[in-house]
Amino acid sequence: MPREIFQDKDNLNQRYHRKRALYLAHIAQHFSKEKLFGSVKFAYMNSNHLKPILLLRPQGKDEKMVTVRLHACPAPGLFKPIRFYPSKNNVRTAWFMEQSTPKEGATEPPTPHYNNSILCDTVLLSHLQFLSSAATDFPGMKDGLALLKVWLNQRQLSKGLGSFSGFLASMLVAYLLMKRKIVKMMSGYQVLRSTLQFLATTDLSVTGISLVKDADASLPVLDDFHQAFEVVFVDPSGLVNLCADMTASKYHQVQFEAKRSMEILDDRMVDGFQVLLMTAKPMLRAFDHVFHLKHVSKLQGACKKMQLLNELMDRGGNYVAAALPFIVSLLARGLAGRALLVAHSLPEIPEWPIDAEPPKHKDVGPLMFGLLFVPEFAASLLEKGPQADHPEALDFRTFWGEKSELRRFQDGSICEAVVWEADTVYQKRLIPEQIVKHLLKLHADIPESSICYMGALLESVIRTGQEVSGTGEEAMVSVVCSYDDLSRKLWNLKGLPLTVTAVQGVHPALRYTDVFPPIPMKPIYSSYNRIRTKHLLLPLEEKPCPAYIAPLKIVCHMEGSGQWPQDKGAIKRIKAAFHLQLAELLQQQHQLVCRPAVTHTDVYKDGYVFRLQVAYHRETLILKEVVTPEGMLKYQDTEESRQLELETLHLPYLTSSLHGLQQQHPVFGSTCRLAKRWVSAQLLSNNISEECVDLLVAFLFLHPAPFTPPSSPQVGFLRFLDLLATFDWKNNPLIVNLNAGLTDADCTEIKNRFVAARSRLPVMFIATPKDQWSSMWTQEQPSAQILQRLLMLASESLRAVEEQLMDPLNSQDVKMVFRPPLEFYDVLIHLNPTQIPRHLESVDRPLKSFSRGVVKNSTSVKILFPVVDYDPVQCYLQELRDAFSDLALFFYDKHGGEVIAVLWKPLSFQPQPFKVSSMKGRMVTTLNSELVCVPNVEAILEDFEVLGEGLVKSVEARTEKWTI
Repeated sequence: MPREIFQDKDNLNQRYHRKRALYLAHIAQHFSKEKLFGSVKFAYMNSNHLKPILLLRPQGKDEKMVTVRLHACPAPGLFKPIRFYPSKNNVRTAWFMEQSTPKEGATEPPTPHYNNSILCDTVLLSHLQFLSSAATDFPGMKDGLALLKVWLNQRQLSKGLGSFSGFLASMLVAYLLMKRKIVKMMSGYQVLRSTLQFLATTDLSVTGISLVKDADASLPVLDDFHQAFEVVFVDPSGLVNLCADMTASKYHQVQFEAKRSMEILDDRMVDGFQVLLMTAKPMLRAFDHVFHLKHVSKLQGACKKMQLLNELMDRGGNYVAAALPFIVSLLARGLAGRALLVAHSLPEIPEWPIDAEPPKHKDVGPLMFGLLFVPEFAASLLEKGPQADHPEALDFRTFWGEKSELRRFQDGSICEAVVWEADTVYQKRLIPEQIVKHLLKLHADIPESSICYMGALLESVIRTGQEVSGTGEEAMVSVVCSYDDLSRKLWNLKGLPLTVTAVQGVHPALRYTDVFPPIPMKPIYSSYNRIRTKHLLLPLEEKPCPAYIAPLKIVCHMEGSGQWPQDKGAIKRIKAAFHLQLAELLQQQHQLVCRPAVTHTDVYKDGYVFRLQVAYHRETLILKEVVTPEGMLKYQDTEESRQLELETLHLPYLTSSLHGLQQQHPVFGSTCRLAKRWVSAQLLSNNISEECVDLLVAFLFLHPAPFTPPSSPQVGFLRFLDLLATFDWKNNPLIVNLNAGLTDADCTEIKNRFVAARSRLPVMFIATPKDQWSSMWTQEQPSAQILQRLLMLASESLRAVEEQLMDPLNSQDVKMVFRPPLEFYDVLIHLNPTQIPRHLESVDRPLKSFSRGVVKNSTSVKILFPVVDYDPVQCYLQELRDAFSDLALFFYDKHGGEVIAVLWKPLSFQPQPFKVSSMKGRMVTTLNSELVCVPNVEAILEDFEVLGEGLVKSVEARTEKWTI
């Protein structure tokens, strides 16, 4: 800009900024008439509203490719630098407050951000020269910076007001070069590593750095900058702070990310490149809880309440920029000890056409905050303050307001303390929400209605029953306690011919991952038909189907002995005898109601039904014996031996490993339950095993890179969907390193063998320490088509949920992704709700519920045994699959779904030559004067109704696809 347009004292009261804006507007008007440009727009430099810049784009198809940014800067030597030191004032209070005369004797506050914004314009050229001299003869700098910028972009750190921009990264690399932390011989990767290492170990909000080579006594020192700004990085002129707009919290986030990235680069088990540079870290998936400040305009009131007039003057009236650092440090103090990190999104203002009104401060849209928890302390009920007679007690009281009260502790001390209300695990997880809302209301006048807290919106789908407060963690714990007690009783049973060597749980509830944990119950006799002689209850036809009672399966290993027979038939009989004897002894010694059967014994205890199954360790070996025609004995896997091995060896190991994982990560179980609820809601629970989903979720906790392990079920669920949708199932095995049982070499070997044998392996391959080569949980299921469907549903669900969680202004109906799209199926079989025992578990709570013939009760001892594991819908499905599996696939949500969806198999609709043996479900017709068989769809649909009489309400044919 030419000298002539400036006068003395243009450094004061935004005169420089306004002239600069006028100058740019004049140029913009001139350019808008030129044919050369496709578009001429305004934008703010780094979203700072005092500094507009001009964006020019060429005409035609290049418009999206090229943007020229015009910055206006003053002629060199126009301003004296000494006027803009951080401690100087250049905005007069009287002018800012629009008063005619200044107050007598009032001192003017310093305006460091304002001063910095003018100084930035005076050093643009010198920065360019400084960087180009650093980059000469240094090819690694260009590559290293490209990597660094990708790293910053993936973490959403590089755009907006106070961002860690690419320019800042370049200056940092130049600083490290000046300090000889980097040399010009280094490759791009080494530049990236050295820069991350520096960021991880240096806190610029405490010890700033400066690019000044020869210190001049007249320049401001680092301490002056620290008093004025939160983060300090001084440019080569010694006048400009390059991090002026950055909040300390944003720098701490950069520092945290750098530390995490260094750990990942040093971890041999992780593909660092893929994880650090190719994986995006949006706030929703990176932080355990997020919340939005819906109406940014509420920060005006916050500035009043916090008395931030000086900051507002300094920031030219931008109340978002003025209040944000204070809001964040307020939250960080309130959540200290609970949160590792309190981060905020960067306010970003979009560009606008030159003939439109410029955006207002509130146009940055909702501000988003992210909390990353310390899992051990995030949910603690107590904030313990200083002792009542200490001077800090007053400070504690003013900080927490009326929530603070005096309490006496067990050691006799009387302290200030804050106690939060929360009864269930679910409510304890939301204590940070109470803290955030309380502090923002108390100190910043931000009403609760302006805060949209997104910490646990999804968890409503795993709530059971009417009690709204919990999500079933307590029920899970009581099941496990009851099981522990039963296993102790089994260990100590007297009178068994052989002792029990191990008791192992196999049911998902015993590893905390059962979607709806069993609830202790006792039957109401009036709803049943009694068979007195056998102490049994049978459901009555005219009553609704009784509640589903899940048998909790337990494997009882008996000690080995020479007395065990070596014949498989005989072993089964001995086991049956053990089942009888166990029932008898438990009844005699512990008064437990038992019901023995040949393959198991059911035990009713504390309102639960446990199913004991005796195992003998050599039985699998005996089942593998095959006698060849030559009379040789050889061992090979049979279907029966595989099944037994799965039930008595692999499943107990998996259950105990995942039980251990739950002890380390308290939200593991709830995350699994959300994931399984989603799979089931998509009608796919029959096509992917529970164990498989549990292992996928375990992978997120054991190998969370580039994130930290989830500390809330919701963020775990979002990452589960992301893992499903983005993992390269075709070319990679998913290695879940349970109990750290695999070494680096093992993983490499698994990968190599996987690549060599890919075509023979299941489409979804999961390796664990005890199962490195066979991927037993995905052996049969899912098929390639089902996996494809699952991946598509996962990526769509993730997109939909994240869109809802990012949009606080609309109502969040997050259950949307738990409602399956049905237009994809050919036939829908509608069921009668009275006959669906788990009807209450459906995603949308049914309006009317039926009496299911049980009451909640965990203390009754003497009962008649109801029918266990009875779900008529599952029996019906089994009959359908047995009868029509060659013609159709059947899909159902086992948690209270009211619809069975049917998909015809396209191959079965091709006309087949007429054979008497293959006439099942087909009819004869003539095609080109030949007799052929085609499926008799109308008769099949009628069969669906006949088979499910009393259970099926109606059969709806959706498509005409099957007309030949």
